[in-house]
Amino acid sequence: MPNGDNWQGDVLRDLRGASGPPAAGTGGSSSPVPQAQPAPPASPTPPTATQASGTERISVPTPPPAPARTPTPTQIPTPPRPRRPSAPDSRAVVDGALSGTARRPQRGEPVAVRVTRAVRRIVSSSAAREVAELTRTAEALQQPVTTGRQIAVTSIRGGAGKTTVAALLGTAYAHYRQDPVLLVEADPALGSLPLRLGAETLRWTTADLADIVEPQMSLLDVTGYLVQLPENAWLLPGSQGQIGAMLDTSAYERVMVALRRYFGVTVVDCETLPAEVARVALSASQARVLAAPATLDGVTSTYAVLQWMQGLPRHMIDGTVVVLSSTVARPGIDVEAAAEKLRSTGAGVHVLPYDRHLAAGGVLRTELLARPTRLAAARLAAEVFQLSQKRR
Repeated sequence: MPNGDNWQGDVLRDLRGASGPPAAGTGGSSSPVPQAQPAPPASPTPPTATQASGTERISVPTPPPAPARTPTPTQIPTPPRPRRPSAPDSRAVVDGALSGTARRPQRGEPVAVRVTRAVRRIVSSSAAREVAELTRTAEALQQPVTTGRQIAVTSIRGGAGKTTVAALLGTAYAHYRQDPVLLVEADPALGSLPLRLGAETLRWTTADLADIVEPQMSLLDVTGYLVQLPENAWLLPGSQGQIGAMLDTSAYERVMVALRRYFGVTVVDCETLPAEVARVALSASQARVLAAPATLDGVTSTYAVLQWMQGLPRHMIDGTVVVLSSTVARPGIDVEAAAEKLRSTGAGVHVLPYDRHLAAGGVLRTELLARPTRLAAARLAAEVFQLSQKRR
């Protein structure tokens, strides 16, 4: 082997990681040079800084320390999600012992009156006029909306027919409109809207939904918390019938703002004035209905409220309709003269005629209403809806 061949030294230098001169006895000598043995296989323990190899001690670089382990996503603690209110138990609207006391509902008018009216319609031209009026009413009720319309129904005192009027409006909108209709009970202490609408059980209330409804929820999610009614309507009860139940204005406002985008029309059965929630509902709604009994004291108190409303912004009185409900077959006042006096304030006035089915209370069944009552309810619903469309 020629003296200039020094490849073994180069190998040793590579193993040492050095660039210095060759080891002693390797350069310019023909004597055999001990060759480095192959490195032993890696052991599970970390290698030392130096390892023996034949007659030479070969330095082995110490491996760098292993990088610190980062926690996996499952190891990173996640903040707890806010807990929703626990689901309340369902409660019957009418106690079982009381439900058996109700008599069979009767029609709004006697048979003789119905027969006489049918004969008159046959022999006169009133039937054609009636059909034309119903067609115009249906067209007005079916107008599309860009945002949900909210209609508040209230009264000066209890027993004025407020809940009955709210139920009539809600069922009329559900019958004529294609978009969903919502009825909200904002009278938790003394409200009877679930009973009037035929609901059997109650669960979630207005106060409950104030902490549940979120912007990303779908209509199907929302209606899961509501009571489904016939046709295209849903009910949100104010309470489960507890004595002394309360509803604060902040909870009411949160619910109404959150639900507005899901329903084309919302009818709110408010507390009697001057309750705080009723005043908030009247100011926030696009149209207002003031129920009053067709009695002297009912008309007098309603007239005083309308005079007070004249001092408010003009849209308040312009968007208000008074409903005079006759609770007896022969009222003690001239209803038409009283209606004209109330109209002089700038509010609209509708007269709801006496109806035996409505006067008996209980579940409202539209097929049992007298024909004049159905026509009056449809006209009222159309006018109130038109007023709500004027205010954006």
